[in-house]
Amino acid sequence: MNKLFLLITSCWLLLIGTGCEKLVDAKMESNITEADYFSNESDFEPYVVGIYMYLRGSARTGLQNITGIANNITYGTERGEELVPALNSRFTQAWTHNITPTTGAFDYTNWYKAIGNCNLLLARIEDFEFTNEDVKKRVMAETYSLRAFIYFSLIRIIGDTPLMLEAITNEHVPELPRSKATDVMKQIIADLDQAIALYPQKTIPSKYRFSYVAAQALKADAKLWSAKVLGGGASDFNDAIAAVAEVEKTGGLSLRADFKEVTTTRANSEIIVAAYFNRDESYNNYAVNALPYESGITGATNKDSLPYCNTTSNGQGAYQISPRSRALFASNDKRIPFTWVTERQGTTPKISWITKLPGNKYADDRVPDNDIILYRLGEVYLMAAEAYAGIDNTTKAIEYLNRIRNRAGIGNYTGATDKPSVEREILDERGRELFFENKRWHDLVRFHKGGTIDVYTYVPNLVGKTTPLFWPLAANVMANNGELRQTDGY
Repeated sequence: MNKLFLLITSCWLLLIGTGCEKLVDAKMESNITEADYFSNESDFEPYVVGIYMYLRGSARTGLQNITGIANNITYGTERGEELVPALNSRFTQAWTHNITPTTGAFDYTNWYKAIGNCNLLLARIEDFEFTNEDVKKRVMAETYSLRAFIYFSLIRIIGDTPLMLEAITNEHVPELPRSKATDVMKQIIADLDQAIALYPQKTIPSKYRFSYVAAQALKADAKLWSAKVLGGGASDFNDAIAAVAEVEKTGGLSLRADFKEVTTTRANSEIIVAAYFNRDESYNNYAVNALPYESGITGATNKDSLPYCNTTSNGQGAYQISPRSRALFASNDKRIPFTWVTERQGTTPKISWITKLPGNKYADDRVPDNDIILYRLGEVYLMAAEAYAGIDNTTKAIEYLNRIRNRAGIGNYTGATDKPSVEREILDERGRELFFENKRWHDLVRFHKGGTIDVYTYVPNLVGKTTPLFWPLAANVMANNGELRQTDGY
């Protein structure tokens, strides 16, 4: 990644950002026609690169209105038990679970802008002749993978969602009803199978773009959701296991011996796919809310061990790890220093600051610019454990679980081997291994639907509430599409 990447993606987003707004919010400002784009085969590569910006989010080029799908913890983390306020609170209604159609509702405008651009590229590339057919296949495969990832994000947030597959080339965008999540999942898997068949290489050419291996990791994740949340059962668990096996065949992937390197060393051997960040090319990632600022830790006796920023521009000091999440870790867990550190005022413990995404310290300040990991090998091993437990093969599940435990220095699992006990341990291990990686709320929903926990008693802010697990649609989304119905329970 370099400044050329920024130039290409910035310019291209100015072009692709006009797509398919009417479905979700407003009338399109301009049309996209075949005459405008895709006149040469070289037009497709920067276009698909531009779509990745929707995963990463805002860039320092005036594109602040593009909220990153992967760089947003409202939907993947805040509703869980991982975080509590630190110096100040920047939590949304998601954290308190006081969500209504007018407060904290989901506006999926950017999600469908990205989908619309995927659809347009796929429509234009199909009959376009390339001098190198492998380039065409790779661009198509990445686009199918991106569309699958975005739709998977949508069904985990709102359940049933409109299924838009056509290219939108003018202002006449159809008003689509919500499709059943099971039907959307079928399309997700169809897109992934198409992508998997198209990728010219069964490798990872770039850690910052979807690949054959990343598509298999996404497929395993989707199949676990389908198995537990959508009732797919054993067939989906077995498909997840098969997808994991394909990931494991990949040369060059391995767990990092030093857990610190997992999130701080770019494009390391454990990473399958990530959203790229760099101080010179992006605004801060979501860890900006977790890093302390210097004036807020005045008097700390262990100041030098805290990941503080000089200014509140780079560290908001809003989040800390919750007591509930800290309690998941044994005292000898090697991951602790790279997950949190407790500020001390004298000998008195104060705030437990998150160190999972500490950013990088420059001459003028620390900046939260670590890559945001979408999939890594450690998680894939835990996917395998979950899938094997789902088909009652707890012996194999524990084998995969132990790979993660032994890297953490806590030794093999020695607890009960019945399915409920092993599944609960897998959930707890995900809480340790993947803390603050924007996975927890989706994990809790999946294990709730699978019967491992009751999320309404597990999450402190949900106790005594009946808030539905999926988000309501925002009022502007509902107002602009007469075919939509509100999410059940709102």
